[in-house]
Amino acid sequence: MTTLESRPNTALLVVDVQTGVVAGAHKRDAVVANIGSLVEQARQEQVPVVWVQHSDEQLARESDDWRIVPELSPADTEPLVDKSYGDSFEDTTLETVLSGLGVGRLLVVGAQTDACIRSTIHGAFARGYDAILVSDAHTTEDQTAWGAPPPDQVIAHTNLYWTYQTAPGRTAGTVETKDVKFGGTA
Repeated sequence: MTTLESRPNTALLVVDVQTGVVAGAHKRDAVVANIGSLVEQARQEQVPVVWVQHSDEQLARESDDWRIVPELSPADTEPLVDKSYGDSFEDTTLETVLSGLGVGRLLVVGAQTDACIRSTIHGAFARGYDAILVSDAHTTEDQTAWGAPPPDQVIAHTNLYWTYQTAPGRTAGTVETKDVKFGGTA
């Protein structure tokens, strides 16, 4: 395992908050509102906001479902990373973007908890990033028809196990939106 040297900055990583991805998501409006408040806080504190946008056969580029939700709007100066896999780092420009910004610490928000969020926080942590999950700013849809637990339990379990994630030289954990501090420990 590695840690990132000379990367003191923090970024807010907004993963897949797209119309089609969160349309049926658990507590969609509250989660999107929390993400919106974090985006505004990051902008006020001049913390980079990096957006990730998924596309695949079910989520076609330029479709209405593919677009970022109307409540949120990436600024022209904020990086937008296109991805096709669960892990936001896999076969994308994310590492290059974060390296260019001197980012070694990520606060992660978005969707879906049991897919792209889990893949991304694990991917970040394994690549040497401090990875903090904002516990009330990620969501997923109901997958109980396929044997998954209800969405509230998926979210709670992800928050529970990420709270206690450890590795040498890196920090993981969770924080609520109201307690986010971009400049220091979550």
